[in-house]
Amino acid sequence: MKIAVVGSGALGLYYGAMLQRAGEDLHFLLRRDYEALRRDGLIVRSVHGDFHLPQIRGYRDSREIGPVDLVLVGLKTFANPVLVDLVRPLLGPRTAILTLQNGLGNEELLATAFGAERILGGVAFLCSNRGEPGEVLHLGEGRIRLGEFAAGLTPRAKELAERFCAAGIPCEAVADLLRCRWEKLVWNIPFNGLCALTGRDVTELLAHAGSRALVEKMMTEVVAAANRQGLRETIDGPAFIGQLLTMTGQMDHYRPSMMIDRQQQRPLELAAIYAEPLKRAAAVGAEMPQVAMLHALLDLGEEDFAG
Repeated sequence: MKIAVVGSGALGLYYGAMLQRAGEDLHFLLRRDYEALRRDGLIVRSVHGDFHLPQIRGYRDSREIGPVDLVLVGLKTFANPVLVDLVRPLLGPRTAILTLQNGLGNEELLATAFGAERILGGVAFLCSNRGEPGEVLHLGEGRIRLGEFAAGLTPRAKELAERFCAAGIPCEAVADLLRCRWEKLVWNIPFNGLCALTGRDVTELLAHAGSRALVEKMMTEVVAAANRQGLRETIDGPAFIGQLLTMTGQMDHYRPSMMIDRQQQRPLELAAIYAEPLKRAAAVGAEMPQVAMLHALLDLGEEDFAG
């Protein structure tokens, strides 16, 4: 399968590398590390074992790639204003688009531009960061849950999940993509935002009684809002929150992507992770006051860091 990766950051490089190692035909749209990756290939330093791809196909313009079978979108959502233009040259008559971006609204953007029938979404549970030029660090997790934007469980979604699994990426095809999106937000909203705002990692947040309680309050707000979105099956808040807290407790001093973006003076993914969920919650009468406060404080800092 010919696959183009749009958004070759820590997520796109890791999943693309795993797929290429398994024999898929990968093409990476690159911005950072272009020269290093073209010259030396890609090094993946993983908790499951390091490996090196001596050659990768890297491009600075998606028009050089041409039509593919699958577009894998890992672009940060603050770059969504250019996403449609990046994807358009990659489309053939049967090209599918799978977005693994955070938050809400990404599938709708792509469906409006290219048709809902092309679009799948996925939720990635991945701990990864960029290392030295030409290097990605896989610190843990890596599983994906993916599904169709416009339909339930389909043969196409199942086939894609099987390809990911064959590449060593645990992957499950699901019937309710929206539920998966909200489940990821239950983690992303408190941990990404609080780590970015305070400069403390997930371990430090959980070790402090006050910040741990705030994490749990925000998680409870997000679950309550999610369960009013017309999900096929509601989220069991206490059980799911407990599961997430246990999982996070095993992430030894992990720094979420938004924390790294703030430290490196890059924009934050506030629209998809905060503004859109708050909008959808308000539309069904669900209040998220703690989440709204966190969003406001993060947005206040954007004028200093969105260079």
